[in-house]
Amino acid sequence: MKKRVLVIEDNEQNLYLVTFLLERHGYTVSAARDGVIGIEQAAREIPDLILLDIQLPLLDGHAVARQLRSCDELADVPIVAVTSYAMPGDREKAIESGCSGYIEKPINPDTFISQIEKFLGPCTDGKGTA
Repeated sequence: MKKRVLVIEDNEQNLYLVTFLLERHGYTVSAARDGVIGIEQAAREIPDLILLDIQLPLLDGHAVARQLRSCDELADVPIVAVTSYAMPGDREKAIESGCSGYIEKPINPDTFISQIEKFLGPCTDGKGTA
């Protein structure tokens, strides 16, 4: 079964690139453009992984992560911050707010999938192939 990834991202180009890379490697992708919709969508879909931008309209990624973690159904879903925040302490702040990991933007298309697989394992098509 394909693994499902929810991408909470408001930037069109970033969303396109992440979606392209994930779908190309066999993941099913859904998207939310702001934190409020992202929380609603995550609760409805219960994805296998959530990729979360930190700079979002309405609610920032830290607030989104905290709310997602307060939902019992999402407690074990990995949340990975994908953000341009790369100052000292930003990674720790993301982890403290409930994120399981942190990927800096701009993402590297050559290493992005291997970074995702650390949280999900390879996506297989049901026949044991990636």
